[in-house]
Amino acid sequence: MTDAPWWRGAVTYQIYPRSFLDTDGDGVGDLPGIIERLDYVASLGVDAIWIAPFFKSPMADFGYDIADYRDVDPLFGTLADFDALLAKAHKLGLKVMIDQVLSHTSAEHAWFRESRESRDNPKADWYVWADAKDDGSAPNNWLSLFGGSAWQWEPRRGQYYLHNFLTSQPDLNFYHPDVRAAILDSVRFWLDKGVDGFRLDAINFCFHDRELRDNPPKPKEKRTGRGFSPDNPYAFQYHYYNNTRPENLAFLGELRALMDRYPGAATLGEISSEDSLATMAEYTRPGRLHMGYSFELLTDDFSAAHIRGTVQALEAQMTDGWPCWAISNHDVERVLTRWGRGHPSAPLANLLTAMVCSLRGSVCVYQGEELGLTEAVLPYEALQDPYGIAFWPQFKGRDGCRTPMPWNDADAQAGFSGGLPWLPVPAEHHALAVSRQEADPHSVLNGFRRFMHWRQSQPALRWGDIAFIDTAEPVLAFTRHLDGQTVLVVFNLAGSAVEVDLPAALGTSQPLDGHGLTSGRFDGGRLRLPGYGAWFAGVA
Repeated sequence: MTDAPWWRGAVTYQIYPRSFLDTDGDGVGDLPGIIERLDYVASLGVDAIWIAPFFKSPMADFGYDIADYRDVDPLFGTLADFDALLAKAHKLGLKVMIDQVLSHTSAEHAWFRESRESRDNPKADWYVWADAKDDGSAPNNWLSLFGGSAWQWEPRRGQYYLHNFLTSQPDLNFYHPDVRAAILDSVRFWLDKGVDGFRLDAINFCFHDRELRDNPPKPKEKRTGRGFSPDNPYAFQYHYYNNTRPENLAFLGELRALMDRYPGAATLGEISSEDSLATMAEYTRPGRLHMGYSFELLTDDFSAAHIRGTVQALEAQMTDGWPCWAISNHDVERVLTRWGRGHPSAPLANLLTAMVCSLRGSVCVYQGEELGLTEAVLPYEALQDPYGIAFWPQFKGRDGCRTPMPWNDADAQAGFSGGLPWLPVPAEHHALAVSRQEADPHSVLNGFRRFMHWRQSQPALRWGDIAFIDTAEPVLAFTRHLDGQTVLVVFNLAGSAVEVDLPAALGTSQPLDGHGLTSGRFDGGRLRLPGYGAWFAGVA
């Protein structure tokens, strides 16, 4: 499988630039900060980086509201800085993926400023506009993920426009061929610069139902989703008509045709729908996206049954495509808090990394996972996230996972900035700073490095098929198989020791060393695993 494309089985390190490293003292991370720390990222043993939006933006949603797809916001630097970042990353052997937010723009984008002025200007139909009902109310019952109606009145046109997210993030009209052409041209701009791929934000939101039909209500017992909580009115509907429309498939084909002109360039689609696993399978069929980004492990459920069931369900449906797993990102509570059940620890942090990186697929690792960072608890007055401010206190937003990276424990701001950081550095993160962990051979950071470098020597873990083994909680067990090599993988997801009966054929497997995790041993035909222990073995 040495001829596999770079992205298959790759581990991609997600960088949230606002919180990575600030080099100019304004309290916000920037592209020069990423450049300065690329050697550190390369030392982790990852294959690529994914950089969250750094484009020109009024920052209402911290860069996911784009005002210019082809320029860098001065807050983060310049296009020359990005070119330098790309060159250094490639020199270090790192691929570079960047976010593309295609379904909507900022209200400050020149396209929208023109579109809103009248109903007959050249860009009048570039966004989703609709007349009010006879009583003046919104065209239908669609809701914004961030609360309230998904429609905003615009007095210049005397119409409503659609916004699936913030009111300052109007949705583009992808039925218009000029819109699709302009979006693809912006994607081409970055391909010509040499980027290796794109993480496509909210890619299933590009098209809406042309008839603007109401979404049906969702029963209370089914009000669950990925990226929103049951008390969010958005959970009260089935979102059949405001996203994941069948027309989107043809656009994915257009996007793939463009990507195929740039050998090696890859797409990773962020997909959250009523049936995300089915949509991932559909979106990654031949001629569409290269990978689907799964939300299914960004949940509170940390059980072997949930992990196994999720992977098996996707495997059954995704017969052609390739998954990408994540257990943390910039939108959800940090995994060590979420799955640590009030008892986060270094062994658990390293176990979680090994677990997600042993599943079939590619992986996105969020900055700070390699340090074992926990979720920050911030007071209301420190919040920046409009989502959290709107839904406080039941939902505290996304700021707790976006606090600055701690680089130096001796510095007041943990080496992140010479100024006042845009979010406070939690006191407990100073003890987890890179400077302190570098010097400790038993730290989460060095455990992360050991496992990542070891994984690169295991082709079956990177590209092999997966088959699960029946085990009781809290044990997750499976094999990975490739070209005659079979690796047995067993994880104890609990903090106390367990004993596991495995099929007799696996009892003679030979342990694999070098992964750095707390391992177990066979004794009397049974596998004994310590708390948060792991067993990797070659099967004859």
